[in-house]
Amino acid sequence: MRIGVLGTGHLGKIHLKCLQASDAFELVGFYDSDEQKRKAIAKEFDLPAFESAEALMEAVEVVDIVTPTITHFQLADQAIALGKHVFIEKPITHTPEEAKLLLEKSRIKGVKVQVGHVERFNPAFLALKDKPIKPMFLEAHRLATFNPRGTDVSVVLDLMIHDLDLVLSLVDSPVKSVSASGVAVLSDTPDISNARIEFENGCVANLTASRMSLKQMRKLRLFQQDAYISLDFLDKTAQIVRLYDKDDQLANADKMMELETARGTKLLHIDMPTIEPVNAIQMELESLAQSIRENTPTKVGIEDGYRALEVAYRILAEIDNRRTAYANQS
Repeated sequence: MRIGVLGTGHLGKIHLKCLQASDAFELVGFYDSDEQKRKAIAKEFDLPAFESAEALMEAVEVVDIVTPTITHFQLADQAIALGKHVFIEKPITHTPEEAKLLLEKSRIKGVKVQVGHVERFNPAFLALKDKPIKPMFLEAHRLATFNPRGTDVSVVLDLMIHDLDLVLSLVDSPVKSVSASGVAVLSDTPDISNARIEFENGCVANLTASRMSLKQMRKLRLFQQDAYISLDFLDKTAQIVRLYDKDDQLANADKMMELETARGTKLLHIDMPTIEPVNAIQMELESLAQSIRENTPTKVGIEDGYRALEVAYRILAEIDNRRTAYANQS
């Protein structure tokens, strides 16, 4: 399949490298609105630079959008109207309303759209495949050192949205309520935020995101009946601690530790799943190719991107409400 990339910033260049290394696509070129950058990238990657986004779209079957979020809707709308399949980086669009429109238009045109929530392809998260997951409490910490790149949006849309997508994919229940707080310290939008999400099934998620930390951290912990799961997205490791009844017929019960609990004696099993190293960005792009070839739903579709963005905007509204109330009391 012929594919072209729109946008060659830091992430766009990574997409170019991944596509050049992939057998799933034929990379025909790219477009960037910065003429000087177009010339430099064309030389660096030995690729054709198109003179407009429209020209690139006409030349390909799949459009890879890695431009600033504010441009996502317009470019994806153009590509879908031309009947092109689309990969679009997160957040899917600038507003939930735009995402909903893309969802409707993509269904009418019958094209595949995948959203770049790359943590779904992190080896630590992939280790949960085929595991019984029914969390009742989740806790996420996504901390980063300050980088001016990305401060055009709040930390909720820049960082927390990764964990919003993960949590929403793990909890099979509608969101009941959202509460949140956040503070703008180094930029004009919140740089640190905490959100508490309650689901209709009783599950609660507590998410913290910061882009002014002294250290990097990307961890997600899940607690469910008789199990604790810890995922480290930086180290790409997973740990699953599970309790079994002593009477269960387990093949390796003799190697488990006995633990006295309020519900009687349990057997404690600690599982460190084997993590297969993968290139998550290349894997998510290739998964789109697979869904196109096999006419199956994309791994992270517009619906997923919309849900994460809609909850993110609820969090931002809560932050604004809290900030306004605080200002009125001062």
